Amino acid sequence: MKVRIAKFLSQSSIASRRVAEQMIASGRISVNGVKIDTPATFVDGGDTVCVDGKPITQTQETSVYAFHKPINTMTTSSDPAGRKTIYDCLGGEYKNLKYIGRLDYKTTGLLLLTNDGDVARKLTLPSSNIERTYIATTNGNMKNLDLARNGITVDGIKYRPMKIDVVDKNKIMVTTIEGKKNEIRIVLRACGAPVRELHRIKYGDIELGNLSVGKIKKIDKKIIDLMLKKI
Repeated sequence: MKVRIAKFLSQSSIASRRVAEQMIASGRISVNGVKIDTPATFVDGGDTVCVDGKPITQTQETSVYAFHKPINTMTTSSDPAGRKTIYDCLGGEYKNLKYIGRLDYKTTGLLLLTNDGDVARKLTLPSSNIERTYIATTNGNMKNLDLARNGITVDGIKYRPMKIDVVDKNKIMVTTIEGKKNEIRIVLRACGAPVRELHRIKYGDIELGNLSVGKIKKIDKKIIDLMLKKI
């Protein structure tokens, strides 16, 4: 089946669709020996697609990896402010992987990466209702956590109920399915328990376990297939 060229490039781990469209506009992509200038071009495995004159082949097997994100790294391919990114921590063979969701600069722990843009999209859609579990170290009291458990509106934005279990006097385990930007930090601050440290330990059926900081490992395909079937 033919797909848009940007999707083909994304599935081939060449670039994200947005970056692929920029490459097309720059004249870097050719199909069957002819440079293209529009993303409205459809290709399949029988076409010869080249980047800067070098042929590529489409990745056949979807792979998903668990990465232990260090603190003070940006979940992005490049940062205008020059801050360190997750790709600065990864080996060259992982540079074209796409991140599944984001962790902010100060948040550590489990970040998923994949060579399949469609899988990345499915596993981040709010409608997929995939649970993300974190350990939060707070700088406040635990008296108003029921506000987060019941759902709360902060600055006009509604946040869905979170599962919260107290681990000790300043640590709590938080599970959310929404994935809004900085939601745990925002909600806990509104509850009077601002976050000092945030560490993700689980994403759906995938756990961080004892994976060391800055390390990456491939996830068993059976686990990924199971997660996708639940969506």
